[in-house]
Amino acid sequence: MKVLGAGSTVIMTECTSLQFVSPFAFEAMQKVDVVRLASLSDPELRLLLPCLVRMALCAPADQSQSWAQDKKLILRLLSGVEAVNSIVALLSVDFHALEQDASKEQQLRHKLGGGSGESILVSQLQHGLTLEFEHSDSPRRLRLVLSELLAIMNKVSESSGEFFFKPSELFESPVYLEEAADVLCILQAELPSLLPIVDVAEALLHVRNGAWFLCLLVANVPDSFNEVCRGLIKNGERQDEESLGGRRRTDALRFLCKMNPSQALKVRGMVVEECHLPGLGVALTLDHTKNEASEDGVSDLVCFVSGLLLGTNAKVRTWFGTFIRNGQQRKRETSSSVLWQMRRQLLLELMGILPTVRSARIVEEADVEMEPNVSVYSGLKEEHVVKASALLRLYCALMGIAGLKPTEEEAEQLLQLMTSRPPATPAGVRFVSLSFCMLLAFSTLVSTPEQEQLMVVWLSWMIKEEAYFESTSGVSASFGEMLLLVAMYFHSNQLSAIIDLVCSTLGMKIVIKPSSLSRMKTIFTQEIFTEQVVTAHAVRVPVTSNLSANITGFLPIHCIYQLLRSRSFTKHKVSIKDWIYRQLCETSTPLHPQLLPLIDVYINSILTPASKSNPEATNQPVTEQEILNIFQGVIGGDNIRLNQRFSITAQLLVLYYILSYEEALLANTKTLAAMQRKPKSYSSSLMDQIPIKFLIRQAQGLQQELGAFSAVPVSHTQVMQILEHLTLLSASELIPYAEVLTSNMNQLLNSGVPRRILQTVNKLWMVLNTVMPRRLWVMTVNALQPSIKFVRQQKYTQNDLMIDPLIVLRCDQRVHRCPPLMDITLHMLNGYLLASKAYLSAHLKETAEQDRPSQNNTIGLVGQTDGPEVTREELKNALLAAQDSAAVQILLEICLPTEEEKAKGVSPDSLLKDVQSVITTSAPNKGLEEGEDNLLCNLREVQCLICCLLHQMYIADPNIAKLVHFQGYPCELLPLTVAGIPSMHICLDFIPELIAQPELEKQIFAIQLLSHLCIQYALPKSLSVARLAVNVMGTLLTVLTQAKRYAFFMPTLPSLVSFCRAFPPLYEDIMSLLIQIGQVCASDVATQTRDIDPIITRLQQIKEKPRGWSGICKDPSYKNGSRDTESMDPDVQLCHCIESTVIEIINMSVSGI
Repeated sequence: MKVLGAGSTVIMTECTSLQFVSPFAFEAMQKVDVVRLASLSDPELRLLLPCLVRMALCAPADQSQSWAQDKKLILRLLSGVEAVNSIVALLSVDFHALEQDASKEQQLRHKLGGGSGESILVSQLQHGLTLEFEHSDSPRRLRLVLSELLAIMNKVSESSGEFFFKPSELFESPVYLEEAADVLCILQAELPSLLPIVDVAEALLHVRNGAWFLCLLVANVPDSFNEVCRGLIKNGERQDEESLGGRRRTDALRFLCKMNPSQALKVRGMVVEECHLPGLGVALTLDHTKNEASEDGVSDLVCFVSGLLLGTNAKVRTWFGTFIRNGQQRKRETSSSVLWQMRRQLLLELMGILPTVRSARIVEEADVEMEPNVSVYSGLKEEHVVKASALLRLYCALMGIAGLKPTEEEAEQLLQLMTSRPPATPAGVRFVSLSFCMLLAFSTLVSTPEQEQLMVVWLSWMIKEEAYFESTSGVSASFGEMLLLVAMYFHSNQLSAIIDLVCSTLGMKIVIKPSSLSRMKTIFTQEIFTEQVVTAHAVRVPVTSNLSANITGFLPIHCIYQLLRSRSFTKHKVSIKDWIYRQLCETSTPLHPQLLPLIDVYINSILTPASKSNPEATNQPVTEQEILNIFQGVIGGDNIRLNQRFSITAQLLVLYYILSYEEALLANTKTLAAMQRKPKSYSSSLMDQIPIKFLIRQAQGLQQELGAFSAVPVSHTQVMQILEHLTLLSASELIPYAEVLTSNMNQLLNSGVPRRILQTVNKLWMVLNTVMPRRLWVMTVNALQPSIKFVRQQKYTQNDLMIDPLIVLRCDQRVHRCPPLMDITLHMLNGYLLASKAYLSAHLKETAEQDRPSQNNTIGLVGQTDGPEVTREELKNALLAAQDSAAVQILLEICLPTEEEKAKGVSPDSLLKDVQSVITTSAPNKGLEEGEDNLLCNLREVQCLICCLLHQMYIADPNIAKLVHFQGYPCELLPLTVAGIPSMHICLDFIPELIAQPELEKQIFAIQLLSHLCIQYALPKSLSVARLAVNVMGTLLTVLTQAKRYAFFMPTLPSLVSFCRAFPPLYEDIMSLLIQIGQVCASDVATQTRDIDPIITRLQQIKEKPRGWSGICKDPSYKNGSRDTESMDPDVQLCHCIESTVIEIINMSVSGI
């Protein structure tokens, strides 16, 4: 294998005489291709013996017949090689004992600090390492190499990244290199845990011939190639050409890739990924470019370096730019420098596409326009244009981003390429634009009068050929407009605008000093484009056909606009009116953004003179006849039709011109009178002939796609068609429609809007949310505000909504019963709650340093300086908790039916109960009716959406659930929250704490909540908490006063039924509790001379013989009775409630049995 010709001098002198593993041999080892291995020469085969001998002697995992045949071939191949015997002897050593001794030596070196000369592996040496190696048997040879290798590896681990070179006889003696390599390969293969291959590779960089040893090691373990390369790159230097260690590492990896060229580009990818060893990346690319050179296409070198400098990864760009700058700072670049090789290769590629033969047309031009001694290049070949453009952009990046300073030869060849003449194709137009911008960006490339003359001739050719290029290439925005625009910028001294134009065209942000444009400004303004030439040329530039916003780039309209602003036309008495009129006639939708500013500045040039000294220096207005020509074909009456000769866009623009002209004339009356000027106003008869109202209707029709919702009250079908069309657009294409979509959302709240429209709007909003969430949310919140007469709506900002996310819920109340819009509102609420957390955390960090000095001064106590910071953090957390709980409470309140809904018999509890009735009903009509009234109502859907959000919030932060339930909420919502929020089971963790609160209301709420949870989650944990609740109720019975007893037990007694339903083992305890409550109440009643004992007697009988009472209990006359409960005192009412509760429990238990 041929070694590298231009690498580090040290490694090159080391390895020039050594035999390396060829790519053919490495591939044969990788694929275990015995036939190819048999074709290798003896020197090539010698390098692979360690692996082949192990392969032949060790028991294989593959027991197939084909491998048995291959193994015979390998044995036959090895039978004639003498060196095999020494390798077999090496494999016969007790490696387990060797590894134990090596571990002991490692421990000893670690204990003694690594400086001791004592060795367990090798006893005292009588001679040098080379002689010892020669006289030793196989076990001792293994120990000698292992001891030397471990010493180097230890030194590497202790060097803290600083490179060192370790002299070693074993790795330097040319006589024993192959035997040492055999020992090294066997050691690594047999002791992989002691000698990880990546660590061994790292150690070999520090010895002479290390690259050769490394290649042999990897060739004998071919599967380790990627692992070794990645390890060497990860441990490598950021800039490899700056140090000996970096150059040795780069050359070693380059040798590895020479051995396995198919993985070279993958290794290059590792280099870029780690941002290490840039010289290696370039060297591998150079090797690849030489092997697979393409004459016409863009080379891999150009693509690779362009990708590094022009990619989106700023870290990679900075890393490679540093490589270029550091390479230039070295005093003397030689051919061994990778940067020098890269520059040379790029220059060769550039010179390879330079045209050198004159074409007839250019010779003809040269004879007329040029001096005889000025060299003229012919046009670029069409197949070279794309490559030439890529090279120009690369050199721009190298000079502008990486700071490359071109040599005289590079500058000369670049200028020759930039001033060559491409064919009239879109790629040719692109090339000329890039060349022109590169001349502006790097004016130092033009340094001699001859070069300046060459540039001037090329610029003159650009001006002359611009029309031909545009007509032939089919590109509307060609380089002619750019030339004209730059000339105007130079005349008006707008150098920053030129710099922006150059950067935009080149597609990169580079630093261009305005002072560097001074010479180009002189050439443009005095030699090529004098102001008079600019204005005269501008009116001859053809207008853009069908000008619309879809046509991008630098157009004639940009040039005319700049000239109008600088008053060049009036200054040089060039009429521009006809050009503007023709351009207005050649317009279409969507409207180009430069048209209205052009009309405004044109009107200003008509009314206001360029200077006071010359009041007549104004442009001419469009004549009335020209205006009427645009509106030819207008038929009066209801059936108005416009002639197809002029588009509606042209007619609207002319109408805008007339109205703006008249308005400006009125606004400048005093100024014009002072200047003794009175421009003519358009006649009233002209205005009478223009169908203004019709045009306005047409304009509204053009915007119908944007103003879709304005038609909501009129035609739902039409709106649906427009919305369905919008759903076909991508997210980025929907962005222009976002403002109108959101601003008209309030119209969707009107009654009668079909559900399909609402759902489509929701779908479009969610698509827009993927590309512009922040702006979309602000617009939506402002659009959904309640409309109150005589009150101006506040326009909230992003900052307002992050500080107070609850603004989202202060929307129109109708949103709360519009599920598609409520879905959007909940999405925004969740987003702003999260944004508020991030905002407050960031604010706390930003203001921490500002507040610390004043806080420390006010405390003055040692050890308390951190107190205020803790307090600020606690205040922030308290605010966020209050904010989240307030949002939850508002959402729960929304779930409650309104007064109108209550009047219709809607309640949260009934909604839940109706689920089962609709599912189990046998009458289809009845089920449908109930579904329409209850299950499919808007309130039901909104409750589901809110429950989903609350579930997410509880899962994200269980403390919110705890806080909300400690605050409490209407008990009629408990069936909804327990059934609709899957994460409500976490409440079982804190219900004991809630029951222990001193407030009676919280205890009642806890027991009611627990009763629903027990039904929903009949778990052992629920049973223990329910038993606790029953015990607490028994305890409270003994301590509560009569009034509090009534207030506590009346709402909680029904919960006992749920406890029994969920957990029958609680039946005895609950029945005993009910009888105790009844006895306490009866005793209070008895003291007031009221006999209530019969109720207690009945309760005891019911408890003892429940079956006998089950029939009576089910009798509605008995259950409801004709008791006048309103006249009873609280204890009597409580007794009857107890009796009803017991009866319900018995009915439930008997029916269950």
